[in-house]
Amino acid sequence: MAGVGGVVSKLLQMSNIIGSGIFISPKGVLEHAGSVGLSLIVWVCGGGICTLGSMCYAELGVTIPKSGGDYSYVTEIFGGLVGFLLLWSAVLIMYPTTLAVIALTFSNYVLQPAFPNCLPPFIATRLLATICILFLTWVNCSSVRWATRIQDVFTIGKLLALVLIIVVGLVQICRGFYDALRPSTAFEFREEPSVGQIALAFLQASFAYSGWNFLNYVTEEVVEPRKNLPRAIFISIPLVTLVYTMTNIAYFSSMTPQELLASNAVAVTFGEKLLGQFSWVMPISVALSTFGGINGYLFTSSRLCFSGAREGHLPYLLAMIHLKNCTPIPALLVCCIATIFILCIGETHNLINYVSFINYLSYGVTIAGLLYLRKKRPNLVRPIKVNLLIPISYLIFWAVLLGFSLYSEPVVCGLGMVIMLTGVPVYFVGVHWKNKPKWIYQVVGKQQTHHFTPWLTRAATNDFFHNQLIDQ
Repeated sequence: MAGVGGVVSKLLQMSNIIGSGIFISPKGVLEHAGSVGLSLIVWVCGGGICTLGSMCYAELGVTIPKSGGDYSYVTEIFGGLVGFLLLWSAVLIMYPTTLAVIALTFSNYVLQPAFPNCLPPFIATRLLATICILFLTWVNCSSVRWATRIQDVFTIGKLLALVLIIVVGLVQICRGFYDALRPSTAFEFREEPSVGQIALAFLQASFAYSGWNFLNYVTEEVVEPRKNLPRAIFISIPLVTLVYTMTNIAYFSSMTPQELLASNAVAVTFGEKLLGQFSWVMPISVALSTFGGINGYLFTSSRLCFSGAREGHLPYLLAMIHLKNCTPIPALLVCCIATIFILCIGETHNLINYVSFINYLSYGVTIAGLLYLRKKRPNLVRPIKVNLLIPISYLIFWAVLLGFSLYSEPVVCGLGMVIMLTGVPVYFVGVHWKNKPKWIYQVVGKQQTHHFTPWLTRAATNDFFHNQLIDQ
């Protein structure tokens, strides 16, 4: 099995944090923060919070050396029910909602140049986003090689857009165009933000930072995790924080806060104001970035399904792969269908609050597991052991953030919790109840054998699936 070395682990960490969120979240952060200065503080502090969380995850990653991230750790520490609820929320909420947000961003950036004076039509954005999801699902079902090649090629679009924005923004600042960034105007509030609004600003920023725990999903493949996990954290997250902060500073060098809030595609507006006849570069670059982001999330969602199947928490069918292509077709189709459903009913801003709330909920439960494991098994070998102030500080911030977010957006945030809790009866009926009537096994087994055996087989472990990816 190929391992993930030091340099590669840092690049993977950065590549997975720097995603499409930086082209989506600035508007939401500014809207909730209420001023340019406070929004920049939120971006910097958001990176700091990710660093604290990553240090906790580094300890868990080498103490419980299993791939699967949060799900594997929580299952090991708290047992099957809590682990299943995290898996349930990931399959029904986290991955599909994130995919829906990125797909909507893709369609907005593609269509915005055709509708310069208004928002693209609702139907048009949903239709283009759905076509994109269906196409990339077909690619991932057809060939692992195609999926990985798309990821490699389209990462260039993400880097091109960010480099272009930062360089042009710095040129603007050097020319003296930084009125919105002057201390005298940067903290002029449209209205005084409440603690709840600041909490929602952090949720919006956290969507852009999501991916900081990616290496914990492939811990078993990281070479010398005791050395490389901390290095990846301390190098990649500060760099990402710098890139995100500089990108937002660049936005404000050419746009007033009112212009940014009025824009449906911030990078497109930035390009139109500063790039002149080359403004077409920006929507194309962001479209490439978001296209690659959708592909990446579809690709990684199957890994979580296999981790769940290994613990017996997912149906037999979702643990199956295509005999010839070695692709997890059933898992990909479930994710595709769930994403299209969310596309049809959600709006980007609310979807970000919705998925970020659930993401933070899972992070907090996982880091609480670190404290519980310290007390329950104090003599467990821990190659990395963080100071207890780090997880405690994170959990204090976590509790305040989620509490005020729920208070400010009770419907959006509460809906995620309700959907997560629907997994409780599913767990007890589908997983915990061992002595089911024989006719249930006969019906399910007969249907799966009759319909899927000719072209699907079951991958017994995550390692089997990983080896098939390498062989491709």
